[in-house]
Amino acid sequence: MAINWFPGHMAKTRREIKENLKLVDAIIEIRDARIVRSSKNPDIDDICGTKPRIILLNKSDLSEDKITREWIKTLSKDNIRVLNVNCITGEGLKGIKAVLNDLLKEKHERMKTKGIVNITDRVMVVGIPNVGKSSFINKVAKSSIAKTGDKPGVTKSRRWIKTKIGIELMDTPGILWPKLESEDTQFNLAFTGAIKDEIMDIEELALKLIEILQNRYPERLMERYKLKELSETPLENMDNIGRKRGAVISKGEIDYNRVAVMLLDEFRGGKIGRISLETPLK
Repeated sequence: MAINWFPGHMAKTRREIKENLKLVDAIIEIRDARIVRSSKNPDIDDICGTKPRIILLNKSDLSEDKITREWIKTLSKDNIRVLNVNCITGEGLKGIKAVLNDLLKEKHERMKTKGIVNITDRVMVVGIPNVGKSSFINKVAKSSIAKTGDKPGVTKSRRWIKTKIGIELMDTPGILWPKLESEDTQFNLAFTGAIKDEIMDIEELALKLIEILQNRYPERLMERYKLKELSETPLENMDNIGRKRGAVISKGEIDYNRVAVMLLDEFRGGKIGRISLETPLK
């Protein structure tokens, strides 16, 4: 079933992005390195057109290096450059200025011929909710001017933020697209917190995550929860994880809600290990 989650401020933001494109020289699009495909708003390509773009694969410390490098190779084009970054620590962000200078080389040369030396590039920052836009802006601006939080939808309006590296940033609220028709996309966005936990059943979500991990990352699942072996079904593995963590209520029953909350928190915090839920091929 398709999820419809398109609050009014998101529809407004999509209109504003289109209207404000003429005010900026380039776009910085932030995605989650663990779910590069799912964290791309498919409307972005149409909205942004041929405007120079830098794609930042944020939270790359939580994804597999090899797969992230494959994504960088796949997504890179003449007018699109891709960097893997960590917007919390700032790792990888120093490369943005050099990449932007290269993308806007012709513009800079024109301005220099007119005698303009101190050039400020205006850049729009876009991305889905909870992908790290505010953390990126705060790190680059070296302040806490943009609100941050682990709940999607913190930023509600456009604003301009000055930096000390010759870039002026236009912040925009995170936007999803009107319908999330792909079940894989729904789950991936929910796993990483881009969709509010209240939108989907958290126990079903945890079961699906266990199913993926037992198929693709069995060793990490066993190591994190001290399981000697994995059972065949996600439910049995969820039971075993609950027992190992003491999430047991009366008569030996498992507190599934407690296990689900714990599992999702630990996945989102990288405690289960570096995990990429999507590859360029799948």
